[in-house]
Amino acid sequence: MAEQGGGAESVQERFEDLCFEFMGAESVTGPAGGSGFGRSALRYRGKIFAMLVRGRLVLKLPAGRVDELVEGGNGVPFDANKGTPMKEWFSLDPAAGRAWLPLAEEALAFVRRTVAAGGKAETAKNTKSAKSAKATRTVR
Repeated sequence: MAEQGGGAESVQERFEDLCFEFMGAESVTGPAGGSGFGRSALRYRGKIFAMLVRGRLVLKLPAGRVDELVEGGNGVPFDANKGTPMKEWFSLDPAAGRAWLPLAEEALAFVRRTVAAGGKAETAKNTKSAKSAKATRTVR
């Protein structure tokens, strides 16, 4: 798979290669086609972790990781054309030269953790809230 930008391979071809890399992974499904949000998405147990939107790879990542990638000049927070960036979604600049597979693997790992946590992202805030709730139940 061509990992660096600037080659003859189109963005669509790169995404198709990326999808191929994940086929056969447990509970991962490829793009279903059709129309609407997520039509070109890779999903883990129905939850999107990577998709191609307007010629850019879009990934579900922890908010802190999104900030880190944005600060590094690799892309922007994803905006689903609603005017508000989504804090856990990153839109990779095709010219950034970043390898797609490692970022998509990061996104899959994040979504796996999120699904395992009952749909809530594993953040320090959620962990602290869960511990506080448990302590409250124990005291009662």
